[in-house]
Amino acid sequence: MTGPERVVVGRVGRPHGLDGAFFVEEASADTRWFEPGSRLLAAGEEAEVVASRRGAGGRPVIRLDRQVARGTSLEVAREALPPPGEDEYYAYQLLGLEVIEEGGRSLGRVEAVHPGPANDAIDLGNGLLLPLVGACIRSVDLEERRILVAPGFSDSD
Repeated sequence: MTGPERVVVGRVGRPHGLDGAFFVEEASADTRWFEPGSRLLAAGEEAEVVASRRGAGGRPVIRLDRQVARGTSLEVAREALPPPGEDEYYAYQLLGLEVIEEGGRSLGRVEAVHPGPANDAIDLGNGLLLPLVGACIRSVDLEERRILVAPGFSDSD
């Protein structure tokens, strides 16, 4: 098994109202994690979503069956994730992959994946952020643990 056993689907954000509800920060695009009855892991312990609504900007606002500190990661077991679609990947699957530019030059390894308003970006930890868009990413090979990128996206071109 590669990758983490748990995957972060959001973080406890600022309170919303007086009933213990809070905004979910860095929320997964998969809204089913925030529906009433969903079970999440918070600080390593299971918690159930007992209320859910949309707050400002359409962000999820949820209330759990117990109090959880602000900033706590909300996680799900990796095996609970649905399989990704064609040409879709979970961020954890990309971590550690070698990034190679067409032509064979190694640019580094993926250290983090950052969500963005228009597209996500992979962070190589050396100051290089590459957008996860078709113009940049030519292919992702999970078996070979390699990402092939188009030339022209690194600083040294």
